[in-house]
Amino acid sequence: SLTGKEATFGTSAHEGTALAIEEINAAGGVLGKQLELLTEDNQTKAGETANAVNKLISKDGVVAILGEVASSRSMEAAPICQQNKIPMITPASTNPTVTQEGDYIFRVCFTDTFQGAALANFATGTLNAKKVAVLTDVKSDYSKGLAKSFKEKYTASGGKLGIELDFNGGDKDFKGQLTAIKGDAPDAIFLPGYYNDVALICIQAKQLGITVPIFGGDGWESESLLTIGKESMNGNYFSTHCSVEQGTPEMVAFVEGYKKKYNGKVPDAMAVLGYDSAKVLADAIKRAGSTDSAKVRDAIAATKDFSGASGKFSLNENRDAVKALVFIKIENEKFNYTAT
Repeated sequence: SLTGKEATFGTSAHEGTALAIEEINAAGGVLGKQLELLTEDNQTKAGETANAVNKLISKDGVVAILGEVASSRSMEAAPICQQNKIPMITPASTNPTVTQEGDYIFRVCFTDTFQGAALANFATGTLNAKKVAVLTDVKSDYSKGLAKSFKEKYTASGGKLGIELDFNGGDKDFKGQLTAIKGDAPDAIFLPGYYNDVALICIQAKQLGITVPIFGGDGWESESLLTIGKESMNGNYFSTHCSVEQGTPEMVAFVEGYKKKYNGKVPDAMAVLGYDSAKVLADAIKRAGSTDSAKVRDAIAATKDFSGASGKFSLNENRDAVKALVFIKIENEKFNYTAT
């Protein structure tokens, strides 16, 4: 998604992917050949991902697909890749059903089952929230999936769910829902959504005098969250895949390379995951000794203890990455790495 409502996700992931391909080619490529990266923009629109993936497979003859970031769009791409037996690696789609589409579908990120449980522990432990209100985007598979896993774990841990309300991604007025939430007096508000909606909701929450922390998941991860939300974002939290402040040798090298390529721009987690998805693919092709799709598929599935920029991870039997998660606190209109 290089244009449209969630373009910062796709742009970041694409920049990370392009950097990885450039580094791989500069080091001699894979199996003595240079990699060619073909990019299609789905414009953040339903239906466009399927068109793009069909074109890449049937017309361009690609050996693998990297993408999408958002779960709803990955779920459009996955059945096409599975049917054509073309390996697909999503950098950041966390909805559990994405990889359940079949044995050619992989991810280099954690799932919402894990993320939701971690957020529930965070609510009870760090936030000490006895009652949490939940506001879910009914148009997003990501938002609904993350809300479900959060609620299951939070209630199982003895937490009490307050008022549960919905919105449609792309709405501009959330005052009705927020007024009802304020009246319910929760200790915190769980908001599993994407950055553009989240920023507007946080602005309107502050205008209504809501002071309890609002927290969410990796869909918040965008500099645009701060550009739109500004000081209204302060005091809120989100979980995400990694922080550029983590300081591992792989992360330090990645940040250095990214800043050099993109004129000093600081990468976000989506850029890191785009980078790792391309590196995992190249490593698998190398180990397979071939671009034959079945051999590449088997090699990706066998990825163990891979030292990526986002951390060390292995792919499990469900083709999901087993890895750590980080928490970010927003203070002084900045993302501050809090804990792993």
